[in-house]
Amino acid sequence: MMTANVANEPVGVSVAAGLDALVAFVRRHPRLVVLSGAGVSTECGIPDYRDVRGAWKRPPPVQHQHFMTSLATRQRYWARSLIGFRAIEAARPGPAHRALARLEALGHVSAVITQNVDGLHQRAGSKRVIDLHGRAEMVRCMGCDALRMRHDLHAELARCNPDWHGVKAAVGPDGDADLDGLDFSRFRVNDCARCGDGILKPDVVFFGDNVPPSRVAAAFAALQEADALLVVGTSLMVYSGLRFVRQAARDAKPIACLNRGLTRADDLYALKLEAPTGATLEALAASLC
Repeated sequence: MMTANVANEPVGVSVAAGLDALVAFVRRHPRLVVLSGAGVSTECGIPDYRDVRGAWKRPPPVQHQHFMTSLATRQRYWARSLIGFRAIEAARPGPAHRALARLEALGHVSAVITQNVDGLHQRAGSKRVIDLHGRAEMVRCMGCDALRMRHDLHAELARCNPDWHGVKAAVGPDGDADLDGLDFSRFRVNDCARCGDGILKPDVVFFGDNVPPSRVAAAFAALQEADALLVVGTSLMVYSGLRFVRQAARDAKPIACLNRGLTRADDLYALKLEAPTGATLEALAASLC
């Protein structure tokens, strides 16, 4: 990787030198906001969508409009989720989550804006977390707005679809599973028990949907209070996260990145380090104690 000089920081440095530069970056900017993505959770057994070049590893996820308008799409989604969501249920916070929680406790991280929906930042101990895309363990009725726990709905779906108990498949991102080629037309999908006919949807932002304005406002407010931004484990290929990097650049806030591979904001970083996420953040936290 070529070396350049932007905002007096080295870009594209070696891992060892990059860690030293990252430690120095955090020391200079005591109020740090972290923007995290799927690369923070891959070490926990939750797959990601994209490769190091930012290209899809698998077909894109379900679109919001298709989910809302097509029973067949919902049948396919919930059948796959009944198998694949086990990976999220079984996941525990990894070294990256624990290191970021430690950095917050040490006073170096003022907030985490996460594009993930697994809740692992909170389970690791981070206190100020903005779940940009929602939380996967909750289900919301799109009719009456009622919430219920996803494991409760999954238990109900399992009882209604006993033939799916023994199905095994490779898991995918966000609780998906590779079940292509199966017939989903007989899979029973339940509507909301409270209002009777509301569509039940995971309380997450699907592709083609919008992040709730209140979350966007909270994220921008956290960024405004910060001295700098640290991007961790995301290619920023979707605008919902990229917008905060662009805003930090407009505000002349220094931006560092820890991510393996291409991102859409590579020209905006003061420092970019391509190294293992968990081990690097653990080393960062240890150096700042």
